[in-house]
Amino acid sequence: MKILIIEDDLTINKNISEALNAEQFNVMALYDGSLALRTLKNDTFDCIILDINLPKLNGFEICKAFREFDTNTPVIMLTAFGELEDKIQGFDCGADDYLTKPFYMRELVIRVNALIKRNKQKGSHQNTSDLMFDDISLHDASKKVFRQNIEINLTPREYQILHKLIELQGDIVSKSDLIKEIWGGSFDANTNTIEVYINFLRNKIDKPFLKNTIKTKIGYGYYLDYNEDKK
Repeated sequence: MKILIIEDDLTINKNISEALNAEQFNVMALYDGSLALRTLKNDTFDCIILDINLPKLNGFEICKAFREFDTNTPVIMLTAFGELEDKIQGFDCGADDYLTKPFYMRELVIRVNALIKRNKQKGSHQNTSDLMFDDISLHDASKKVFRQNIEINLTPREYQILHKLIELQGDIVSKSDLIKEIWGGSFDANTNTIEVYINFLRNKIDKPFLKNTIKTKIGYGYYLDYNEDKK
């Protein structure tokens, strides 16, 4: 397995490299953002470990640019900050997991293994057929979403949540199950992360079309519902 580490702190980079090498990973270590992005465009990896505070290009910029040409490779973001807003921005750029410094190297190794395993399972069972609910169409191969034949631009996380809701075709999914499936359990289910993204989705999927498709069942979770247009 091939891992790319993008971390400008020499000591942390070295410690991560040694921990992953000890687990028989093939490791490449880089120290600045612009070189990292060039490398990502020309090579493939099984997992990316990406610091946020980097010279030249920061981790948010790298992750967002990377997701324009690779939507599958797992990305773990590292930061010295633990605020919810930083985590949301990281996930919004397409990160799969998040670790706040300082962290235990064993925890990082566990998360790397879990993300690689999950990515392989996702790839082996991936359904590239289109999904429909009411007048919403989701095209999984191109990651495009339309409502009433109008394309709606979603972030990777918004897309994943909508995909799950459409896949369930009106069945309820709990907040904790959404977090576990999409974020891999890296968020505490008591955070308001899901509520934030559901609100983002409603503003893009429902509000412009005078619809109320994305529903909340208090104490249970979220679901999609066929409904008449709002008056």
